[in-house]
Amino acid sequence: MKEIPMVMMSPQRNLFKNLSSDSPQSQDLKQSSRIRLYFGIQYLVEHKVLSLDAQEVAKFLYQGEGLNKTAIGDYLGQRDPLNLQILQAFVECHQFGNLNLVQALRQFLWSFRLPGEAQKIDRMMEAFANWYCQCNPGIFQSTDACYILSFSVIMLNTSLHNPNVKDKPPFERFMSMNRGINNGADLQEVLLKNLFESIKNEPFSIPEDDGNDLTHTFFNPSREGWLLKLGGRVKTWKRRWFILTDNCLYYFEYTADKEPLGIIPLENLSVRPVDDLKKPNCFELFNATCKGQKIKACKTDGDGRVVEGKHQSYKISAASQEDRDLWIEAIR
Repeated sequence: MKEIPMVMMSPQRNLFKNLSSDSPQSQDLKQSSRIRLYFGIQYLVEHKVLSLDAQEVAKFLYQGEGLNKTAIGDYLGQRDPLNLQILQAFVECHQFGNLNLVQALRQFLWSFRLPGEAQKIDRMMEAFANWYCQCNPGIFQSTDACYILSFSVIMLNTSLHNPNVKDKPPFERFMSMNRGINNGADLQEVLLKNLFESIKNEPFSIPEDDGNDLTHTFFNPSREGWLLKLGGRVKTWKRRWFILTDNCLYYFEYTADKEPLGIIPLENLSVRPVDDLKKPNCFELFNATCKGQKIKACKTDGDGRVVEGKHQSYKISAASQEDRDLWIEAIR
């Protein structure tokens, strides 16, 4: 992570979270949205609608209408080599030529919602600064200057427009805090003045993901209830809250959870009642045309990462034979 001037490392640095997705509401939704975006990309790749090419995925994220922008930000912030390539390609989808820094930041920060983790934000802002300097050569002597000023502008936005900040910084303070950042030299006062006035007159517009995508998904399910699910790698039965909607099974640890532990898309899967010596009233989800292969599904592991499931079939136990039959009918 680049070194930011000491003035930037004051307690006010926490105000930067106003532009990120670290609020309790967005944290509730982030994991669900990330799972859905992850699987959506995998699904499109599997069905040859999208290739797993960094530029193509980046273009899909940049142009895709209706995508959850919190999930986009979290996806772009991952450290996997492919995600890093996608982040770079995503940044390069933006046309920053002949835009001042605030105009470019407005465009950039509207295309996704910043995640809450500092390291992810750092990677994104570094990629932004590098691309802005390529699009506008000669404005800064180094990408570090652009990077530092970008953070400074974002902090200024928060300081000027957050009602909890009583001490509104004047232009002189903004200019002072950015002295010497251009390879030891000062930036032109007129440049800083224009950026300051732009932010003062109009705050950044930050995308708000209100969770409607998930609300609509889970609001009117085809069926929901407690079931026991047999593990894929470790063969233990665990009680999970299942929701069936939009030809997908979502399972949760508790009914009040907003983050599913996993998603089982039911396309190409069949369901049948099965007997089990240890558990009564079982049914099985399986792929009749691809026996022996893992079912395409995803879940979260202990670290919160989205991973592919390990099941060749799913064995699930209901509380009664009637309940089992109702689940089978609903899935079919």
